[in-house]
Amino acid sequence: MERETAPGTSRIIDGTLRVYYDGYWIKAYEVPADTLRAKRQLIEALTRRLFNHVEHGLNVPGNRLDEAREVFESETDPDRRRVKAAMLAGALFNRAADIFKKLVEIQSMGVQIHHDDALMGQCGDHLKEALDLGKMVLHRSGEEGIDELWGEPFKAFLFPIEEFYKSRYVKIAQTMAAIDRIADVLRSNLGASPMFAGVDPLIVDFAHAAKLKSETLRTDKDIFEVWTSFVVLGEKLAAFEPILPAEPTPLEREWAAEGVRLIRAGKKLVFYITRARVPMPKSTREFVERCERYRRRCPSLMSAPASTARDARSVA
Repeated sequence: MERETAPGTSRIIDGTLRVYYDGYWIKAYEVPADTLRAKRQLIEALTRRLFNHVEHGLNVPGNRLDEAREVFESETDPDRRRVKAAMLAGALFNRAADIFKKLVEIQSMGVQIHHDDALMGQCGDHLKEALDLGKMVLHRSGEEGIDELWGEPFKAFLFPIEEFYKSRYVKIAQTMAAIDRIADVLRSNLGASPMFAGVDPLIVDFAHAAKLKSETLRTDKDIFEVWTSFVVLGEKLAAFEPILPAEPTPLEREWAAEGVRLIRAGKKLVFYITRARVPMPKSTREFVERCERYRRRCPSLMSAPASTARDARSVA
């Protein structure tokens, strides 16, 4: 019997270096040297990515940190306090990035910067406080928070870059699993219905493109083709039209319309998860429950389950 593949195992597959985590062979990238400059670039990139996925208005400049803290601490209304906490978290992230930038400039002048340096400690404190406040921040969809994105800059600050990369591969594997989960529930609850004949391959192709996007960095030369396929296949899925009888009943029209709404909601959720490269468990769970309620209400749906998206589209 073949021995189970150990997490972190690397292998060349179809000419591409891949690393194995949680059932997925994920595209791997060269780890940069663990320098202060590399950490600064990584934290800046992670911070930009964070602001791109959370609710609007949080990218407060670091030089307004004291002002952001003052208005947060003086706020008593719970709803307003949550938003101001999010803005304070943004200011803390930007202040930490500002400190890192200056430390790198000082280091480039030949001055040694040690991990116990006071400014390094202040940078770490800012990132930790932002991580705590980030638990109150929502994804741009407004559906749930994505704590993982708030933790990544702090993790990049604390750990060697190589260790950070490993943790990212684990998150990408979890992201791929979430994509497969959404695709599987769409296929099993819609794909078996004659009304939605033809949607199954569209779901499979979109899920496959989403997983490719989740593992591909924006700096990768393949990103032009990967992103284009992801967008176009998502558009094709969202444009799917159910097959109705020549004279459909009002109930059949209702089932068709609700099914289309589910397809588009699933496409949107996969889009959010793929771009953030982290799972969204609350949103996924609610979507699965919505699909299952739909199937229970629609007796015309056949009971035979479709094969899973992972089986249909996985990297061997």
